[in-house]
Amino acid sequence: MRKKFLKKKTMQKYADYIEQIEIDSLWSGKKHIVWDLDPKVNVLSGINGVGKSTILNKVVRGLANVDEFSNPMMKGVRLKVYPEGAKWIRYDVIRSFDRPLVSSDSMSKVLDAAVMTELDWQLYQLQRKYLDYQVNMGNRIIEALQSGEPDAAERAQQISEPKKKFQDMVDRLFAETGKKLIRTKNEILFSQIGEELTPYKLSSGEKQMLAILLTVLTEDNQHYVLFMDEPEVSLHIDWQQKLIEMILELNPNVQIILTTHSPAVIMNGWMDKVTEVSDITV
Repeated sequence: MRKKFLKKKTMQKYADYIEQIEIDSLWSGKKHIVWDLDPKVNVLSGINGVGKSTILNKVVRGLANVDEFSNPMMKGVRLKVYPEGAKWIRYDVIRSFDRPLVSSDSMSKVLDAAVMTELDWQLYQLQRKYLDYQVNMGNRIIEALQSGEPDAAERAQQISEPKKKFQDMVDRLFAETGKKLIRTKNEILFSQIGEELTPYKLSSGEKQMLAILLTVLTEDNQHYVLFMDEPEVSLHIDWQQKLIEMILELNPNVQIILTTHSPAVIMNGWMDKVTEVSDITV
């Protein structure tokens, strides 16, 4: 997973979501892509080799390789966003393949010996982001309680609700294997039959789901775009069915753009959000 904030030197103005993706000359000029997007859920489907991941990667590379999000053109990629005129966009990218980690010298100096795969590295980065999220949340709770407003306690509870929702989700998902989040800790740790576990000791599927939900939580209800390339990899079919629903429950302001081969991902009411690559290809 990789995250990039595209910033303006003065006042920032972020888009809520992407309305349309247009790509010139995909695959050496053989294809032109025009994809009108839903503000919430977008699923790109098609047979192997048709270009699903290529389209997703082209957009992500375009966003990653510019200092400022340019509405008119971005190295062969045009993005129409809402609201019109916004020049910056928040986004996250989640990839599903848990390959061995090839670490740089700088990474080796900070990494725990348990961080051995790309998913481990994602979780290591998310641990740090989770701590920052909790500090920011705590400051907002204190501010609400000190405001003296009649609804101060209710506002404080609302601020803490997403974290509790995240914890409850993870506990339900991992209940069958007896794992529970240790809620008294600031970092992500699990208990299992009296043993304390770090996230790096989870299965690939558990790591994948935890990484997705942590990413969504730590965006702190902001508007942003979540790109996911075949998120169903390593996930049990029940988790695949719940995935989109859980993401939107945790942050209703996210726009999901994903590729998939799995019917289970779209089974719970998302069939009308599916777009075939052939339908957006000129």
